[in-house]
Amino acid sequence: MADQITFPGRLIAVDGSRGKDVALAANAVAAELTRAGRECAISRWDASGLFAELAAGGRGDRSISVRTLSLVYAADLAFRLRWEIRPILEAGGVVIAAPYVETAVAFGVGCGLPEQWLRELLRFAPAPKLHGRTQERKIDRPWKRRADRGYAEYCALMLDAASSGLSKRERRAMMAALDQARGRKPVTLTPKGVAALATAISGTRTATPGSSASKPRSGRR
Repeated sequence: MADQITFPGRLIAVDGSRGKDVALAANAVAAELTRAGRECAISRWDASGLFAELAAGGRGDRSISVRTLSLVYAADLAFRLRWEIRPILEAGGVVIAAPYVETAVAFGVGCGLPEQWLRELLRFAPAPKLHGRTQERKIDRPWKRRADRGYAEYCALMLDAASSGLSKRERRAMMAALDQARGRKPVTLTPKGVAALATAISGTRTATPGSSASKPRSGRR
């Protein structure tokens, strides 16, 4: 289950249907926080390397499914929480999770998985203090099939051989699911939204001097 502990730090979630947009939005929030005098770190998708390993050995494997990829996402997120996110929160710092829970839930729902199953799978993840949603771009296009762009693009690549490929329909369904995300309504990360989100965070408690709250740790050797 999700953490019941209240951490002194602040977690910002950034979700969206395109990996490039998620990365750019996270960078924009981090830059705005830096300008406001608040250090932060970004925890990105596939910090564990699990997706890279799967791509190296599993492309073209017809046993790969959306459910399998959701399980790998949960394992990767557990790694990110253990080595990148929780240490910063415990030290009183700010960390941006880009992407976080809603990206995986919305993608799975868009591809036909039950929302309840996805939320049960990811219920170990603590709720973010603030939630940002990317500005959707090129909304009339399907995902580019790339292993290095983002979660949805990676899935489009890996599932291509196991089906007829993901199309505009699945992306539209994912965007609709993001619009219905649970919890507080996310901030749309326009320039104005980025500034508002940074303002909401910049006055909160900072890490103690000498801590490494703004630098994710790594469990990899």
